Amino acid sequence: MDHSNHDMSGGMDMTPSSTVASVIAATTSTAAAAAGGVGHGMGGGTGCKISMLWNWNTIDSCFIASSWKITSVSMFAGSCIGVLLLTASLEFLRRVVKEYDRFLFKRYQNSVQGNDGVDLTLGYRPTIWEQMVRALLHMVQFGVGYLVMLLAMYYNGYLILCILIGAYFGSLLFHWEPISAKA
Repeated sequence: MDHSNHDMSGGMDMTPSSTVASVIAATTSTAAAAAGGVGHGMGGGTGCKISMLWNWNTIDSCFIASSWKITSVSMFAGSCIGVLLLTASLEFLRRVVKEYDRFLFKRYQNSVQGNDGVDLTLGYRPTIWEQMVRALLHMVQFGVGYLVMLLAMYYNGYLILCILIGAYFGSLLFHWEPISAKA
């Protein structure tokens, strides 16, 4: 009896390599469904166009979550504007962090102005409350930067252009300041 390519159920190929391939395919589709129905490049059952390769997808694209699904041109335009503003806000946060540090040092400098023997070149160590504010600003900046990075990982040409334009305008608006020797 020859069992090399057939079984009793009607001619299915049950060689070890085909069985392993079937198990892998079933496991992959089950894992994709459990993860929200979004697979690599196919979008699973949500109808989302998701690609990990450079693309110019607009309608039916999903970003970050399946609930952020683009269903119209105006929705995509709004998303592009939102990404541009998100990236510009990252530059704003960077400026806020810098200005807060300047504020703390200037306040320290004014408080020790009349004290002889105080070496201002050593810097100022913030209080615990001031450091907590600095850490909060850093956390928000980190979170926004991470979201921008996740959006860039969709390799959507339009979103990447919006990220670059947002970085340009954010820098233009929020980093236009006097340049000192300390920079």
